[in-house]
Amino acid sequence: MLAIDRAELDAQTGGDAELAGEVLALFAGQCRSILLRLTDPSLPSAQRADLAHTLKGSAAGVGATRVRACADAAEAQLRAGTEAVALDDLVQAVAAALEEIEPDTES
Repeated sequence: MLAIDRAELDAQTGGDAELAGEVLALFAGQCRSILLRLTDPSLPSAQRADLAHTLKGSAAGVGATRVRACADAAEAQLRAGTEAVALDDLVQAVAAALEEIEPDTES
């Protein structure tokens, strides 16, 4: 299963390959930035929930369906005040998306 739904990405970018590349590059950068903060347990849960929400929206915009689903689950757990929020699935989903976006670089 691909990490990025190319049909969804094409729908979001009007089939413009150059725009799709730019959007994916922005998404990759955002993934790296958000994931660092989202996995920091010293940040308040509300702030981490907002980060998960942002990542969920970005993932939806590029067709990263697994990242979106995992970010949605993380957001729900954080907003519910769950003690130990499981982020392993989200970390793995982001890693898979980054590998698909930038296969020749280490994520």
